[in-house]
Amino acid sequence: MLLTLKAYSVHLFTATGAVFAMLALLEAAKGDWAMMFLWLVVAFIVDGIDGPLARRYHVKKNAQIIDGVLLDLIIDYLTYVFIPAFALFQSDLLPGWTGWVAIIAITFTSALYFADSRMKTADNSFQGFPGCWNMAALIFFAVQPAAVVILGAVAFLAVAMFTPLKFIHPVRTERWRSLSLPVALIWTALAGWAAWTGFAQPLAVTYGLIVSSLYLMTVGIVQQVVPKRESV
Repeated sequence: MLLTLKAYSVHLFTATGAVFAMLALLEAAKGDWAMMFLWLVVAFIVDGIDGPLARRYHVKKNAQIIDGVLLDLIIDYLTYVFIPAFALFQSDLLPGWTGWVAIIAITFTSALYFADSRMKTADNSFQGFPGCWNMAALIFFAVQPAAVVILGAVAFLAVAMFTPLKFIHPVRTERWRSLSLPVALIWTALAGWAAWTGFAQPLAVTYGLIVSSLYLMTVGIVQQVVPKRESV
C-alpha cells in the first residue's frame, strides 16, 4: 500500500509541471519573459527529477491507472514547445513574417516528433533533436542574436528532429553521464541566473550558457562518431 501511494505521488509531482506551465504562460501573456523562463526552469527541474523517481517506485507496475509517459509528454509539449514558441512570436526577437515562420515550424514539427515511435534509442538517448525549444529560446533571449540567426537555428533544429543524429538525455544516457549530468545542472543554474536578472546576466554566464548548450547539443553526435570501448 505504501509503495502504491509513493508511486501515485510521483504522478502528482509530474503533474505540477502543468501548473508551472500555466504560470509561465500567464507571465508570457504579460510580456514578462524573465519570469516566464523562471517558471519554465522550475518545470525543467521537475522533469529532470520525476523520471528517476518513476523508475525507483516502478510507477508502471504500482500506479497503472495513470499513464506516466503520456502525462510527461503532454507537459513537455507545453513547457518545451508551446510556451517557448509563443514567447519567440510575441517578443521582438522575430519581427513580422519571421515570427510566423518560426512558430509554425516549431509547433508543427514538434507535434509530429513527440508522436514518433522511434524517438528513443537503445541507450535511452533521443533520435533527432528532442524538441527542447525551451532551452533554445532561453539562449536566444540571453544572447539576443539577429532575427536571421534565430530563424536559421529554428530551421536547422526543426529538420534535425527527423534525422538519425543522436541527442543525449543527461540523466538516462549512461555513456559519459559523469560529465553530461554536471553540465546539465550547470546549464540549469546559469539559465535560472539569466532569467532572474532579466537577461542582463554577466558575460561569463552568457558564455557558460553557450558552451554548455553546445556540449549538450553535440555530445550525442560525438558518441555516434567515437565508438564505445567494449569492456573486457
